[in-house]
Amino acid sequence: MPPTIFIPIAEDSGAIGQIGEWVLTAACEEAARWENPLTVAVNVSAVQLHNPNFSRKVHETLLNSGLAPGKLELEITETALVKDMPRALATLRQVKALGVRVAMDDFGTGYSSLSNLRAFPFDKIKIDGSFIKSVDKNGQVAAIVRAVLGLGRGLGLPVLAEGVETLGELKFLDAEACEIGQGYYIGRPGLIEEFGELTGVDAPRVSNDTAGQRNRSVLAFAPAPALSVDRA
Repeated sequence: MPPTIFIPIAEDSGAIGQIGEWVLTAACEEAARWENPLTVAVNVSAVQLHNPNFSRKVHETLLNSGLAPGKLELEITETALVKDMPRALATLRQVKALGVRVAMDDFGTGYSSLSNLRAFPFDKIKIDGSFIKSVDKNGQVAAIVRAVLGLGRGLGLPVLAEGVETLGELKFLDAEACEIGQGYYIGRPGLIEEFGELTGVDAPRVSNDTAGQRNRSVLAFAPAPALSVDRA
């Protein structure tokens, strides 16, 4: 079941608070084990962002896990901001004061994108995957992506392209000097043990009897490396 289905249900039922806390805790505990200097990005729902105790929860999670604040990045959608912008702004400032990075997720699909970039202390822009799909074949979409990349350069913000799924899309982004991307063409999600070369953590040997339990309990991990294209 994709997140577009179960997350709205979890938000409407109130379960998203518990789910979000577990995800944040599990991600920070896992990232604290990594030997290599990597960051971990965690999505935050509108319900979490507007909880008055959210910044305190983030602080407690960092302290308990031992993860350095600079290695945590929280991804916020524009939709999460419009519910109560003053409260959202205050919360983001509190989180930033901890040393945590904040990224605008799904840029271009929410409301008043440019005013949000001016009002909120974002560290990164993530272009929604709907704008990346067939960007190498659609002139209108290409113009939008070029504009966002230019905006990021003007603001001094890195821009990440979501949903890179073809070589053509990757080559377009590389030609436009987009330095960060994620998507199935670059890397698919998998068990954290499969990425030991990136994290610097040796994968423990797991017997067949415990493999099923591991699949249920271990974080999925999808790398978002700098874009690189084989020009041959």
